[in-house]
Amino acid sequence: MTQSAARPLTIAYSPCPNDTFVFDAWAHGRIPGVPAPAVTFADIDITNGMAERGESDVLKVSYAVLPWVLDDYALLPCGGALGRGCGPLVLTREPGAAKDLAGKTVAVPSERSTAYLLFRLWAAAEVPGGVGEIRVLPFHEIMPAVRDGLVDAGLVIHEARFTYQNYGLHSLADMGEHWELTTGLPIPLGAIIAKRSLGAERLRELADAIRTSVRMAWDDPAASRPYVLEHAQEMDPRVADQHIGLYVNEFTADLGEDGYAAVRGLLTRAAAEGLVPPLGPNALEFA
Repeated sequence: MTQSAARPLTIAYSPCPNDTFVFDAWAHGRIPGVPAPAVTFADIDITNGMAERGESDVLKVSYAVLPWVLDDYALLPCGGALGRGCGPLVLTREPGAAKDLAGKTVAVPSERSTAYLLFRLWAAAEVPGGVGEIRVLPFHEIMPAVRDGLVDAGLVIHEARFTYQNYGLHSLADMGEHWELTTGLPIPLGAIIAKRSLGAERLRELADAIRTSVRMAWDDPAASRPYVLEHAQEMDPRVADQHIGLYVNEFTADLGEDGYAAVRGLLTRAAAEGLVPPLGPNALEFA
């Protein structure tokens, strides 16, 4: 890959185990002929905003933010997070049913996230009259807020699938399960995007580098272990392994037909509900 002498390529992704696992080889310059990028760690709600402001060459963002950024960024066909059985959960203090959320306050980590779109599509179908107030809270505050009665329910993602019982909470509904049952498609969660101004050849080189980084992580998982655990925010190593196993899969290496169908399906349905702007006809095309 050619590299400008002026500065290294900039990339921003989360400290979550799936991202550090995927990008470990590239971030540490272990891919022959591919210079290591300058890495910024930020949660996905932060990288979503960075993308809207054009603040990095490459970013991991929520698929939900694509309608706002695809004029300037291209969706890369690899490196992201899609899958099955890995959707966001709605948690409550007591067991219940979807109808119990009617008019209730729900904490969410972001209103520009795939989790939020999946939640709103689920609620439109399953909660008579709809939910009440939506309260945006930092991810780590959501489960304590539900536990302490500050909100009626919380929308959680990632490792919370494995830890919510530690807070005495109950899973009211699985957004991914609803999505898969109604569409038959995988759940589109996080996307890798790169600036279109880099040019078509450079975008293809980036996609190749990311695929190589993924395959190197699969071939030698122990190599990425220090990087993963360094940034896992005191996560139990077993939970980190579960996290990687859930979110790094064949769609990470290549979106493929099902992956692209899932992305189009999510954003088309969300646009029909007025949650995002409609996509242009060629918006998801790669270089």
